[in-house]
Formats: sequence, structure tokens, C-alpha cells
Amino acid sequence: MSLTDEAVAKIRQMIASGELGSGDRLPPEKELSEQLGLSRGSLREAVKALEMINVLSVRRGDGTYVTSLQPAMLRDAVSFMVELQRDSSILDLMAVRRVLEASAAALAAPRITEAQVAELRANVDDVDPDDVEDVVGHDMAFHHLIAEVGGNGYLTGLLDGLASSTVRARLWRGITQKRSVERTLNEHRSIVDALAIGDPRLAESAMIVHIGGVENWIRRAVLDESGAVAEPSGDGE
Repeated sequence: MSLTDEAVAKIRQMIASGELGSGDRLPPEKELSEQLGLSRGSLREAVKALEMINVLSVRRGDGTYVTSLQPAMLRDAVSFMVELQRDSSILDLMAVRRVLEASAAALAAPRITEAQVAELRANVDDVDPDDVEDVVGHDMAFHHLIAEVGGNGYLTGLLDGLASSTVRARLWRGITQKRSVERTLNEHRSIVDALAIGDPRLAESAMIVHIGGVENWIRRAVLDESGAVAEPSGDGE
């Protein structure tokens, strides 16, 4: 469990136990970080993550508040956490996505034009690495373009659907996992390089590495929750 995940768990426990109720304002950052035994950086990232799934509301210049949810409704509000940690079906989605994305990259390699390569490079270069939503938005556009280049409309439609089903997982990873954005952008560059030289096998391999990174992170999240021993990290965590 990362430090940010630990911070998220502690704040969730405060809400679930009633220590923080609906509409309550969180203590100041310094005070809360000391109370929970966490760094202010980890606490800040945890607040950002919980704001993303509407458990907390950050009011600029005022403070951070628990939303109007009742504690009994907390499980519904954090269904994403359950989806990641208790329902391994998302792993099945990612496995299918890995196979199809690899096929899309292999199809695109011999068909891609210089203009399309330039468009993909611009997509990577235009990302704001400090804005996780921007990163994920560019990521979806990146994969959509590759699928389109491959020329199979059915495959493009399938991949668009699978990508939208895993957006929250990628947002969560971007917020809670150190260097995940940097890794994503570097992996995208490797994919573009393989496409640019028209090598289907290299493009396929680069895509498998890229999708596999998210898949492995989700698998470790599921194992951590179940109490099993997590697999060794292969992505620098």
C-alpha cells in the first residue's frame, strides 16, 4: 500500500467511524497530518483522490469538507475503491484491453503516415504532467488515434468502450502512484517510435508493456486488499 493509499484509508476510517460527519470540515492540513502520522504531501494527494470520487469537497479559501453523504452511504460513494480492491473483474477488462490494444498497434504500424506520427508525438508533448485528468484525456485520444490508423472500425469501437470503462482506475493510479505519469509518457514515446519505423512486432510489444503496467498495478491493489503477498513491482514503485 502506498503512503497516499494509507492516507486515503485513514480518512475513510474517520468518516466511517463517525469521527468526521457529513458536512464537517477537516482539521487544518498540518494538524491532520500530525494526527494521522502522515506527511503533508501524502495527505494532500489523499484529499485530491477523495475529492475525485466525491467523498470530500475542497472549497478554495475555506477548507475541505466531508460531502453530504451519510456514513452508511460511504460504500456507495467509494464504489471505485471496491471495484479496484474487491472486484477483480476490472482485471478481466484490462487483460482484454491489453490483447486488443496490442493488435491495434500491430495493425497501425505498416499503415501510419508521417502526419499521424507527428500527431501522436504532439499528443505526448502537449500533456500537462501535473494535471492527471489531462494526462488521462490525452491517453484516451492517443489510443483512439492508433486504433483508427489500424483501419478496423469494430476494433476501434471496442477499444473506446474498454478505455472508458477503465478511466477511473487510471485517474486513481495517476494520483496515488509516484512517477506513473512519467512512465505513461515514456511508454507512449516508445510506442510512437515503434510505429514510426513501421515495425508491427515492436509496436505490439511496446503496447503490451504499456497496458501491462496498469494491469499489474491493479493486480497488486487486489492482492493487497485480500491480504495476499503482492507481486514484485516492475514499474519503479
